[in-house]
Amino acid sequence: MRLRTLPVFFAFFVMGFVDAVGTLVGFAREEYQLSGFMAGLLPFFGFIAFALFSVPGGVLMDKKGKKSLMLLSLTIVLGGEALPAMTTGYRMLVAAIFLIGIGMTLLQVAGNPIMRDVSEEGRFARNLTFAQFIKGLGSIAGPAVAIALVSRGLPWNSIFTVFGAVVAVTLVAVTFLRIDERRGEDKPAASIRSSFALLGNGYVFTMILGLFFYVGAEVGVNSWIATLLNQRFRFDLGSLATGGIAFFFVALSLGRLIGSAVLSFMSARRFLVVTSALSVLGTLGIMLGSKEVALASIFLTGLGFGNIFPLVFSLLIDAMPERSAELSGLLCMAIAGGAVMPLVMGAVNDAFSSATAAMAVPFVSCLYILALSLRSPHEANA
Repeated sequence: MRLRTLPVFFAFFVMGFVDAVGTLVGFAREEYQLSGFMAGLLPFFGFIAFALFSVPGGVLMDKKGKKSLMLLSLTIVLGGEALPAMTTGYRMLVAAIFLIGIGMTLLQVAGNPIMRDVSEEGRFARNLTFAQFIKGLGSIAGPAVAIALVSRGLPWNSIFTVFGAVVAVTLVAVTFLRIDERRGEDKPAASIRSSFALLGNGYVFTMILGLFFYVGAEVGVNSWIATLLNQRFRFDLGSLATGGIAFFFVALSLGRLIGSAVLSFMSARRFLVVTSALSVLGTLGIMLGSKEVALASIFLTGLGFGNIFPLVFSLLIDAMPERSAELSGLLCMAIAGGAVMPLVMGAVNDAFSSATAAMAVPFVSCLYILALSLRSPHEANA
């Protein structure tokens, strides 16, 4: 593994570490006496940034380069961390979350394809999968640091100072990163129009849709595990049912670590078939299995889910590397599926009064991804 991949891996750690909005919602709701709707706006503004700024970020990356966009993204995140660290108030917190969301969106747009530039030939999928594992470690560390600070008597918004320090270190590391960016030859400059025009390519459209379904399925399973375990098996929401979420995330991180090893000897396309098949079996087991089967299936689903994002991303970029900027913007826009699919699950739950029925939504999403994994990448240039 090349040393120049380290700043990029650290950037992925920042993606997970700084993304602790879920932890902050509880603190903010108590501090500002927020309604459920007002508290819900905090994660909403984080997700909506992906829908609004991913494609423009890809266009900007095509003009200025991946490293330049990564530096800009980290600077924006650092500015967002500074706001609540300097002053308090709900409106300021919303502004900070939205600013951080914009920066994190641009960081995703630049970080995923830049991994291809710093990786050895044929190691893009493996390194991107391992980077998702590093991101997962950051997601675990962020809330843990927040809880540790509060337990020591510090105000909850002091976490923004710690986040800011980590982002600043990453900004310095990326500044000194030496990279030869791979750019398409004789290709027109990217634009919003040219980005969305790529959706006219059947292979590109189905891959983008697949990522939309995957992110929605991951957030949906995470959001509904506790409710399902409580409804079907009478697990206590305050302990065992919620513990199912932690079980899922442990499996998710372990799946990414295993995936980065498997990709040393298995092609990304074949591994996508394997991991999507595991996801189908896992979500089916959660829906229909006994208590023991459902718990095992939660773990199996996490193992399968862990590798879908980097595999879909790397396969599409490798199929059309000359359009990596535009494709990265579209792929990151698909992360907005995390805001849409849980709402669909909620509607299904209301219609059938069943969390089991709601779990059919991620199951169908996984079936789509399994079918997608069987398509030929040569269709991208057809």
